[in-house]
Amino acid sequence: MVFQNYALYPHMTVYENMAFGLKLRKFPKEEIKKRVTDAAKILGLEDYLARKPKVLSGGQRQRVAVGRAIVRKPKVFLFDEPLSNLDAKLRVQMRTEISKLHQNLGATMIYVTHDQTEAMTMGDRIVIMKDGIVHQVDTPLNLYNHPVNKFVAGFIGSPSMNFIEGKLFQEDGLSFKSKGNYLTLKLNETLGDRLKNYIGKSLWLGIRPEDIYDSDSSNRNNNAKIDVQLEVVEPMGNEIFLYFTIDDSQFIARIPAREKPEPNAKRTLSFDLGKLYFFDIESEKSI
Repeated sequence: MVFQNYALYPHMTVYENMAFGLKLRKFPKEEIKKRVTDAAKILGLEDYLARKPKVLSGGQRQRVAVGRAIVRKPKVFLFDEPLSNLDAKLRVQMRTEISKLHQNLGATMIYVTHDQTEAMTMGDRIVIMKDGIVHQVDTPLNLYNHPVNKFVAGFIGSPSMNFIEGKLFQEDGLSFKSKGNYLTLKLNETLGDRLKNYIGKSLWLGIRPEDIYDSDSSNRNNNAKIDVQLEVVEPMGNEIFLYFTIDDSQFIARIPAREKPEPNAKRTLSFDLGKLYFFDIESEKSI
C-alpha cells in the first residue's frame, strides 16, 4: 500500500524506512540489503539512503513510500492518491516514473485518483465510481469516445463536456432545439435510427469543447454555425478556452491560439455535428 500522506517514520533513515517491512518478516540482512539497494536504484534514491525523511522533498518522500512497497515484491500495489500532495510539475514527473515502474515490475497496480488526466494517462483500464457505484469499466479511449452516461461523459475530458437540454423534432429532417430556443441544430440523417424513439421528447445534448471550432476552421463539412457572445477568454499558450452561455448553460470552446479574442466580443463558432452525444433526460444514460 502506498499512502497519500507517505506515512514514513520520521526517526528512521530512508534505508530503515524501506527495510522496515522486511525486518518485521525476519528476512536475512543480506536479502534486505539487496532488495533495498535494488529498489533505491530503480527510484533514484541511492544518494539518500542515509537521510531522514524531514530533509527530503515531497517527490523524494513519495518515492521512498513507493520503494517501501516495491521491496516486498507484491503481486498487487494499492496506490491511494499518491500524487495529490505534490506540485504540478512534480506530479507529471512522478506520473511518468510510476508508469515506467509498472512496465519494469509487471505487477498489477490499483490506483485511486480524482485527477482524470492521471487516470487517462496511466490506466490500462479505468473504473469510474460515483457515490460508491461503478458506472463504467473500460479503456481510457473507450471512456472518452463511448461514455455510458452523462456523468462519465462529463467526468472524462478536460475541460469537461458541454451539456444543454432540449427537444428533438422532425421537420424537413431531424432537428434539435434547446429549451430556451436559442440553439437549433439540423442533425445528420445517420442519427435517425438511434433517436427515433425520442422525437418530441426532452433529452440532453453533449458536445466536447474541442469539437466546437472558431470561424477560421468553419470550412469543414458537417458543421453548424452559431453566433455567441464571449464572457471569459483564457489563453493557455498553445490554445485558448472561450466561455459563453447558450440559454442558461455554460459552454466552453477550445480553439487554437491564432489570436486572442476579447471578452464580450461577438464570435461565430461551429459545432461539429458528427461529434454530438445524446443522453436520456431521466436516466441520463447515453442514447
